[in-house]
Amino acid sequence: MIARIKSGALSGIEAAAVTVEADVAGGLPGFQVVGMGDRAVAEARHRVRAAIVQSGFSFPMQRVTANLAPADLRKDGTGFDLPLALAVLIADGQAKPQKAEGFLFAGELALDGRLRPIPGGLSLAAQARDLGWRGVILPVESAREAAVVRGIRVLGCSRLDEVVSWLAGAVELEEPEPPVFDPRRGSEELDLRDVRGQAEARFALEVAAAGSHNLLYIGPPGTGKTMLARRLPSVLPDLTFEEALEATRVWSAAGRLRGRPILSRPPFCAPHHSVSDAGLIGASSPPNPGEASLAHRGVLFLDELPEFRRNALESLREPLEDGEVRIRRAHLSVSYPADFQLVATMNPCPCGRYSAAQPANCSCDIETVRRYRSRISGPLLDRIDMHVEVGPVPSSALTGPPGEDSESVRGRVLEARDRARYRLGKLGGAARTLTNAAIPAGLLRQACLATADAEGYLASLVAGWELSARAFDRLLRVARTIADLAGSDRLRTEDVIRATCFRMLDQGL
Repeated sequence: MIARIKSGALSGIEAAAVTVEADVAGGLPGFQVVGMGDRAVAEARHRVRAAIVQSGFSFPMQRVTANLAPADLRKDGTGFDLPLALAVLIADGQAKPQKAEGFLFAGELALDGRLRPIPGGLSLAAQARDLGWRGVILPVESAREAAVVRGIRVLGCSRLDEVVSWLAGAVELEEPEPPVFDPRRGSEELDLRDVRGQAEARFALEVAAAGSHNLLYIGPPGTGKTMLARRLPSVLPDLTFEEALEATRVWSAAGRLRGRPILSRPPFCAPHHSVSDAGLIGASSPPNPGEASLAHRGVLFLDELPEFRRNALESLREPLEDGEVRIRRAHLSVSYPADFQLVATMNPCPCGRYSAAQPANCSCDIETVRRYRSRISGPLLDRIDMHVEVGPVPSSALTGPPGEDSESVRGRVLEARDRARYRLGKLGGAARTLTNAAIPAGLLRQACLATADAEGYLASLVAGWELSARAFDRLLRVARTIADLAGSDRLRTEDVIRATCFRMLDQGL
């Protein structure tokens, strides 16, 4: 008898339907799993055999062949343990197949028959819903995160024998309640009131949040660069349900939810500078999202930017432009969403004391400073909208009153975003272009609405600074956000001048 059980394989954060087939036939005892699985799938036969026996069933003393179809689709991970065990038991007549029709099964088996959580439960539930299936059966922890998917039945189980009993109609499985989406602000977020002084750097953070601009802080150690950068999420808007679901699917595929049913605030990822290329943008074997994708709809923070590996930094150029990571190998192509906001910090030179105002404080020669800064390529810097100098904090500010809190700044950010959303919506902007940082080049001049004086000033900038076309467009977008924060419908000369203050590396400083 041949038994068939539905399951799914992850490819990036998407899932593909997989049919697990099992055949119990005469011949020498053995258990073979075929169908282009990775090592975890190949080792599943040992876990499945032990789990079946320890759950009170008998493993067939015949030739058992299991196939994961389609055979040309790569399968990774331990999620096929449960459907393999059920297919073997049904093929051997120890379990009933009727209730399995229309359900997707996935889960890792312990040797004693318990079920362990798997990554990607949310994606599997979404795939089953899109295919019109009746429901999904997952380990309890995975079912709780998958319950956020609407329009499909999600059941949680804790043991193999429990699933077999459910197939026989003897028990009912737990059906977790869909989590309530509550975008209340997280109490763990850091507050801007802790930052004293640094008025210009604080305003730059506000501009970056209002327009979703990429931001680079440059200054000596101890001036508050990292402190400011880590407080960016506290002034960002809450995620919409659709954005939260996108971000949660990435974290689910990476197995990083850790009991959280859904993300409600923009995620914040801060990898160490020793991170590998695969750790930053994602791996293909096995497929796993990297830090850039985990920051989808949130913030990617790179502290001490020049210390990161050159290859890792260069791999960010595509996602910064397209909002997506595409990994292509000879036999595999995987895509991960990576629409994040980049905030980074760096010292102005190796000793950290270089300043255009007081160059004598620096012990580095000019060539050393140039070599240090050249660790960040021009094309990558072009994709960072704002380069902001952060100077030492005066003692009067350190002993003075606390700064403005995040809630007040966030109110202005929301107003500026609403203004940009209304304007871009009238121009026909797509969902991803409803922030100034993502205005398409074809709509940029219409969206900016520059005055005649501002147009003239912009023309002189192009001639004097020798800006690239990309850098010029990003300067325009930052200026548009500054105008939005000021409540101006037109882009004025003062907005452009203020924006030029946030492009210090284009000025040769």
